[in-house]
Amino acid sequence: MVVFADVKKEDMKKLKTLKFIPEAPKTMYETIRYKKGGVVAILYESGKLLLQGKEESVEKVAIQLGRKHIGELKEAEKFRRETGTIIGSDESLKGDTFGGLVVAAVKADKKMRDQLKEIGVADSKTLSDNEIVTMAEKIRKIVPCEVKSILPEEYNKNGKVTLMLNKLHFQCAQYLQPGKHVVDQYPGCNIGDIRETKAESKYIEVAAASVLARDAALKQFNYLSMLAKFPIPKGSTHVKLALHELKERGLDFNKFVKTSFRNVEEFL
Repeated sequence: MVVFADVKKEDMKKLKTLKFIPEAPKTMYETIRYKKGGVVAILYESGKLLLQGKEESVEKVAIQLGRKHIGELKEAEKFRRETGTIIGSDESLKGDTFGGLVVAAVKADKKMRDQLKEIGVADSKTLSDNEIVTMAEKIRKIVPCEVKSILPEEYNKNGKVTLMLNKLHFQCAQYLQPGKHVVDQYPGCNIGDIRETKAESKYIEVAAASVLARDAALKQFNYLSMLAKFPIPKGSTHVKLALHELKERGLDFNKFVKTSFRNVEEFL
């Protein structure tokens, strides 16, 4: 997968000179889609141009587009060459004030890894929310996966986040066994055959798991927003107004936020 940023619609006309053929967009988030041989070029509303397909073919096209000065070339995702069956797991919502906790795991063999690369799987932090939703749908069609999603009320009842993470990562991996379990390491992590920091940028299974975890987290935000009847904010930096809104509406904090977070304790 190769990504070009800040690409304009008129820039895409240059792909026709490389004998790319227009195709109908397949999702509501795509602006333009072109195809040539085994390479698909997708322009998203955000101005991000994604090249998908076999690594050698994609790299060749990326060089050609670079010469035509189409947007800004971003570094391609380089995952480790793996053998055998790998289970990768990652979490989301750990640092968000609102929402509970999500852990996802993905299992893949060589054939599935090649398919994940072809659809452009990348660390969830490099994708927009719209791209996450689309990518998650594609991942679920390719690989066995498991997602555990805990709402704030259950999170607050269990208390210790490290114990919850260890339990959820273990349960997700166990559901998909057999396979070598790779975990995106966190403080206190004591499960998995391989524990690595930033594993989502090294193992494609962990990157795919990070996408599924973020997709489940977005579903939590949507559910909590519907419950609260106002948009629930992500992260922990700009949440004070939302905390005030919860209080003014007389809503139970236990059902919306992590009550053990310092900013929540100070507010209460």
